[in-house]
Amino acid sequence: MYEPIRTKAVDPRIGVPRSDYPRSSRAEALDIQLAGHLAALLTVTDELGLDEAAAVVAAQVTRLRGTEPARAPRRGGREAGAEAAAALHQRAHDLAARALLVAASRADTTVAILAAERMDAHAAALDLVGAH
Repeated sequence: MYEPIRTKAVDPRIGVPRSDYPRSSRAEALDIQLAGHLAALLTVTDELGLDEAAAVVAAQVTRLRGTEPARAPRRGGREAGAEAAAALHQRAHDLAARALLVAASRADTTVAILAAERMDAHAAALDLVGAH
């Protein structure tokens, strides 16, 4: 059977002014999200050994975050087999697509163009890997 709650629930926010809670604007939230997608894209780009592309992506992450991104040493994407390379290119393509969506939401033309270029490059690489 049902037993009623005997004590009242206490909301810890009651009595606390709303200004005490940290808030971020929509633009700040989109900046954080975009920087995260680009940082993930940077990691995969580094793994693939695409140094020039990685430098461009890193510059955009630095612009959004205000600090240089942490970068892991390369694990040898170029030396990996075709299946592993295809998986990395697919992951990079997906991340670039996510970055493109967020960049469009925040009207960041520079990142939108970069993301579209990376999508094209990874799609072409997938075609090449799939052909061999």
